[in-house]
Amino acid sequence: MPEGQSLKIFLPVLLVVAVTFVGFIKMAIERAGAVKQGQNPEFYKVYLGDPEPEKTRAAVRHWDNLFELPTVFYAGCLAAYMLGAVSTTVLVCAWIFAVGRAVQSFIHLTYNSPNHRGGAFTLSFLGLMVMWGALAAHIIAAA
Repeated sequence: MPEGQSLKIFLPVLLVVAVTFVGFIKMAIERAGAVKQGQNPEFYKVYLGDPEPEKTRAAVRHWDNLFELPTVFYAGCLAAYMLGAVSTTVLVCAWIFAVGRAVQSFIHLTYNSPNHRGGAFTLSFLGLMVMWGALAAHIIAAA
């Protein structure tokens, strides 16, 4: 794939990074709102005491999620770029992961249906698995 084509792998990365920024902003807004509504600010020193409200905890858990499976996505995209392995399959799978994560984020941060979130997660996870399968095939073929 020509150099300009391989740079396209970073477009879905930018989407996941944007989702991460939105997740942080949502978490900060929820925590500030919780404190305004009576959450003891001392809770945030060591996270002991009365638990955060459910809506706030969902935003915090969402933020945590953005540093779990997406790290495997970032590593895969960087590896694909560095190895010259940005094929159509890898690129499509990267987009499937990124869009799936964006949908999952929207659901988690709005009406938070585990069934709907799970569907988006499964789609993004499958995209990531296939992406890494394609990368593995490229690496094995080149070794």
